[in-house]
Amino acid sequence: MSLRRDVRHGLRIGRAEFVRSLRGYASETRRIVGLLLLLLFFGGSLLFSLPVVYVAGRSAQSVTEIPFFDLAATGVPVALAVLATFRTLERIGRVEHESLVLTTVHPRAVVIGLIAAEIGRVALWFGLPFAVVAATFTAGLGAPSLLVTAALVVVPLACCTTVWGYAAGIAVLRAFERLPGVRRILKVVGFVATVAFVLVSQSVGRSLADGSLPVEWLAATLAVGPLGDYLALAFVGTPLARPFSAVAVATFAAIVALTPVGLVVATRQASALWFTDRATGGDRGSSAAADAEANGSPGGFSVPRPLSATKGGRVAWGLLVRGVRHPQKFTHLVMLAFFLGPLGTTIVQSSADGLGPLLAASGAGLGTYLAGATFGLNPLGDDRPQFPLLLLTATAPRALVRGRVLAGVVLGVPVAAALPLLTVALGTSPLSAVGFALVGVFMCVAAAAFAVGIGAAYPIYEEREFWGAKTVVPSTLVLMAFMFVVGPGTVIGLVATWFGVTGHVSATPLLAVGLGLYLLVTVGVSYGSYRYAIRRYRTYTFD
Repeated sequence: MSLRRDVRHGLRIGRAEFVRSLRGYASETRRIVGLLLLLLFFGGSLLFSLPVVYVAGRSAQSVTEIPFFDLAATGVPVALAVLATFRTLERIGRVEHESLVLTTVHPRAVVIGLIAAEIGRVALWFGLPFAVVAATFTAGLGAPSLLVTAALVVVPLACCTTVWGYAAGIAVLRAFERLPGVRRILKVVGFVATVAFVLVSQSVGRSLADGSLPVEWLAATLAVGPLGDYLALAFVGTPLARPFSAVAVATFAAIVALTPVGLVVATRQASALWFTDRATGGDRGSSAAADAEANGSPGGFSVPRPLSATKGGRVAWGLLVRGVRHPQKFTHLVMLAFFLGPLGTTIVQSSADGLGPLLAASGAGLGTYLAGATFGLNPLGDDRPQFPLLLLTATAPRALVRGRVLAGVVLGVPVAAALPLLTVALGTSPLSAVGFALVGVFMCVAAAAFAVGIGAAYPIYEEREFWGAKTVVPSTLVLMAFMFVVGPGTVIGLVATWFGVTGHVSATPLLAVGLGLYLLVTVGVSYGSYRYAIRRYRTYTFD
């Protein structure tokens, strides 16, 4: 096929993929509500920042007066390339109905279509806010041509970074196909790297805010001069224009030239990925099954004795094994890193006397979060593929829900109990350590029971692709609701425990009433959520 025909077909595929994305955003009421909440949160922040942007446009006399311009010029393309890479791993590494599409058009057309659709989505999510900020800055500067020149500079950069990000993502997926033995390790490393990046970025932001990290040194170290010179071309024809430089022109030429080269690389990578036969693993699976039977574990699924006594325990063990084999199910736990960053900085900066109790309380809180967030936030969505089988078995819905609660408790309790007890070595009194451990265990059970109820009330059934494998993750709204309910409740319980074990409070009727009310609400809400989840399982109907 000719390049012109592939481009024409690719643009049609890209338009169809982009329109399908828009329809997916508005396909259900819960997604519309989620988008409105997202718009309210980020749109409000953007609205309050516009006066500052307008004043900056009024007062700016040169590009050097724009705060961290060279650093931002470096960070924007890097962020776009990383975003494209992760989006390729999660969503667009493969095209749906590839058996039909790849026998109809050339793979190059499919690659062009997927990349074009992704550029459209990037323009929708990030381009519109950027356009609003640019328009506000232009109004303050009084140079309308800035909108045109900025688009002429940013669009080629966005296309180049998206193309090469897609090629990098396809290369990672090919590595996963070639190295199935280390695929799980790479996923764990990627997850840990993402969490570490969030923690480090929050620590750097806090250091910049308190002045302990010099901003000038950071900008001089990380900024790439050619990218700053290139993005400065956006101010041509305005009072902020820099003199033309050979570096800026060379960078522009390199970006324009690298885009088709990246497209060729991405097409070859994608063709090799899509047209490579995947191993079925029949011989390897038979060998593993034979080894499992020889070891007295049929199918490799041997339930430990404490859990094998009840059906709920066996369900819990099945969930734990499936979680280990399919770690993408825990992708939503990355959000915890945004809360661990400030907490980690506080722990590091705490005094020696307060380090032990703070770590003990943090361990109890972390175990509580894991107990609820791991298996309880989308029970119906997780079980829907197996529902026809589950509903035909003799296992009662109570055992299925109890198994999810127990699976979360099995993960959360060791963290909530062990970490406080280990802080005795850091000087925490045994009474405080035991108190935090007991409260942590109680919170784990309450959080796991509450999670299955709120997760059953708002299930998610649509599969999403993470790191080359499809999985179902809980709704962000459910996760945020869980954190906003369990988080303050856990903090109240831990603070009350600290006051109790340190003797800062005395037993009074008012304290007894407050503690009783707290326990009544915690137990009542958790048990009510647990019963609601059971009822949802019993009354579930297929569409």
